[in-house]
Amino acid sequence: MKEIVDFIQKLYKTKEFIALHEPRFIGNEKKYLNECIDSTFVSSVGEFVDKFELEFAKKVGSKYAVATVNGTSALHLALTLTNITEGDEVITQALTFIATPNAISYTGAKPIFIDVDRDTMGMSPSALENFLQNNCEIINNKCINKKSKKTIKACVPMHTFGHPCKIEKIKEICDEYHIVLVEDAAESLGSYYKNRHTGTFGKLGVFSFNGNKIITSGGGGVIVTDNKELANRAKHLSTTAKIAHKWKYAHDKIGFNYRMPNLNAALLVAQLENLDKFLDSKRDLAKQYERFFKKFKDIEFVKEPVDSKSNYWLQSILLKNLDKRDKFLEYTNNNAIMTRPIWQLMSELEMFKDAQKDELKNSKYLQARVVNITSSVII
Repeated sequence: MKEIVDFIQKLYKTKEFIALHEPRFIGNEKKYLNECIDSTFVSSVGEFVDKFELEFAKKVGSKYAVATVNGTSALHLALTLTNITEGDEVITQALTFIATPNAISYTGAKPIFIDVDRDTMGMSPSALENFLQNNCEIINNKCINKKSKKTIKACVPMHTFGHPCKIEKIKEICDEYHIVLVEDAAESLGSYYKNRHTGTFGKLGVFSFNGNKIITSGGGGVIVTDNKELANRAKHLSTTAKIAHKWKYAHDKIGFNYRMPNLNAALLVAQLENLDKFLDSKRDLAKQYERFFKKFKDIEFVKEPVDSKSNYWLQSILLKNLDKRDKFLEYTNNNAIMTRPIWQLMSELEMFKDAQKDELKNSKYLQARVVNITSSVII
């Protein structure tokens, strides 16, 4: 383990504390922030919000982008836009960050947890298809859960650590069963599946710009879609559903105060300008880690899946010796190198323990073995 610590310290040229994923501010961040402050438009109206939405949509290849205060609010709003309400059900993966089932719960819907594939760590198309074949029937163009008698209205796969899941096949299955596909692409900015950017396969996709993401505004999220009506509704609902008027306060729906502040957008415009540089650094880091870990028989470096180009947001290793994983976490963190295990399965948390699920065989395997290692961009 000392050899691993020494290698990471050499990569980052320090023996001081090394965080899991630090932001990098190397461009026009301060310049744009000062411009934003000087304009006095620091809240949810301003030129940087508009500019960011245009530039982000262009970057990922979607027609529209709507900026929000964070990724969780983006996912909540995206699900709301698909008319999910209390009593509906939404399929997602058990191996994900808590924001995914939380956002589903905000709508009043119940999550259903299915397994992931080992190679992508994202939703398994075969697990999805097996669950639907064995548990559901199509009635009046609705996918009805034979056990709960409720409508499964949406499916939310997540691209784990920036590695694209088999999203094309998942979309085919969702279309067959009349289920709306909403992509949780929070971690996968800069990732592609078959040369198409993640987040653009579903009816809606969402991204996050939390402080540990590949680009950040401290917080922040965005919804992308090719549907103009959905984009307009997203912008309207995220702005407290206020009807545009020079002075009147009129609102036509229960909306949300979810619009991204101009200050955050100023940061993101600058960060987006350096995204390609960050992605190149991460791919180079992944190559160095892959070469280094080949010498260890009981450690496997997690590489991008077939047909994919990953942003390698968080670099990951799989420790085949279960006892060694916990020792690895303890040793690295005690030696000023932040490492983290993968998430606890959502189906094991108190608030979701009664949710319907499949056997989650791969999810349990990965939960016991995967560790995230230092992943910050090296410039």
